[in-house]
Amino acid sequence: MSTTATSAPARGVSRRRAERRPIEHRMLLTATLCLLAFGAVMVYSASSASDILGSGKGDGTGYLVRYVGFGLVGLIGMQILAKRGLDIVHKLGPALLVTAFVLLLGVLVPGLGIQVNGARRWLGAAALQFQPSEIMKVALVLYAARYLATHPKRIQTFRGAVTPVLLITGAAAVLVAAEPDLGTALVISLTVASIMVAAGVRLRYLAYVAIATGVLVAVFALAQPYQRARLTSFLNPWADKGGSGFQAVQGQIALGSGGLFGVGLGQSVQKVFYLPEAHTDFILAVIGEELGVAGIGGVICLYGMIAWGGLRTARRAAGTYAKLLAAGLTALILCQATLNIFVVLGLAPLTGVPLPFISYGPTNLCVLLGAVGLLLNIASGKTMHLRLADEPPKRKPVKREPTANSDRGGRNGGARRAGARRSRRAAG
Repeated sequence: MSTTATSAPARGVSRRRAERRPIEHRMLLTATLCLLAFGAVMVYSASSASDILGSGKGDGTGYLVRYVGFGLVGLIGMQILAKRGLDIVHKLGPALLVTAFVLLLGVLVPGLGIQVNGARRWLGAAALQFQPSEIMKVALVLYAARYLATHPKRIQTFRGAVTPVLLITGAAAVLVAAEPDLGTALVISLTVASIMVAAGVRLRYLAYVAIATGVLVAVFALAQPYQRARLTSFLNPWADKGGSGFQAVQGQIALGSGGLFGVGLGQSVQKVFYLPEAHTDFILAVIGEELGVAGIGGVICLYGMIAWGGLRTARRAAGTYAKLLAAGLTALILCQATLNIFVVLGLAPLTGVPLPFISYGPTNLCVLLGAVGLLLNIASGKTMHLRLADEPPKRKPVKREPTANSDRGGRNGGARRAGARRSRRAAG
């Protein structure tokens, strides 16, 4: 009896706490957990056959086990940041940016950076390899949100808008593109541009920068042979379907084979013998083949929930820094998801960007779960007290006091005297 009596109030307290959470908090958490669960299923489906046939020794669960392990690490980080996220990152933001630059430079050092398939993007050893470019994404979001929140007047001029945010972003994008990783460099550029739009930077300033960035991207794409092949194959992948256009063509075949509801979970043929990187960059093609248009539509709906929850969090956040940070983190997830979807659908050149929370990518998974933790921290309303020391305070409206020269009708700011109109009529 006593156990029942004590457990019932506890359940009531936990239920009331859950009810107090804003709807955007619940929306973000639900969509993220659904994407994680679906990602575990699809990583296993996309990698099990190749894991068994490739080495002949695997049982098909190798990538699934690693995905679940890194997912648990990311969830722990998400939980920590959901409780005290902004209190931690607004102090460590500058140090994180410097660390990310040092790691990016380390990637380019021969013998230190790990090269895979012609790209040098990783540091570490064995199963502990990570991509510094993923850390740079969040570091730039933190830096841009802080600078734009503390210098609202300076960004109204072209020089103030370009320096130092775009110079630092450009330096990071150049280092990432030199790996080469144009896809991540493009995600970084689009994310920072989204933060600047949210901060009120004039669009024509961003248009000038976009033109210059497009020229640099074209130079990088044409300078690297395989990047040039990707760009030309995007225009007509079927012209070289056995060479540079092979992956794009096989992805289109997978999508076309799925139809409306797909061939069935686990029944994909493309993932076994034809589609490269089926469990990473092109996992959406496997989803389209096995679950059809309905499966892809469900994934897009989950990202739509993140978009709605993140933007609502940004609108309701207290303080300019929290607003810009929420907008930037939401843009980071959505820009990456949109770019991956466009690539798989054949609407953009191959970039090598994973699908957030679904593709197998340990560093990307942990970093984006940390980003969701920050969004949950802002959405929960626990950071209402947080305001940067150098963030300009909001101006309070000035109330005008009535003066002796104010007319009776209150046209000059004075209060109308009770019975004034009646006395004037009596006098007339």
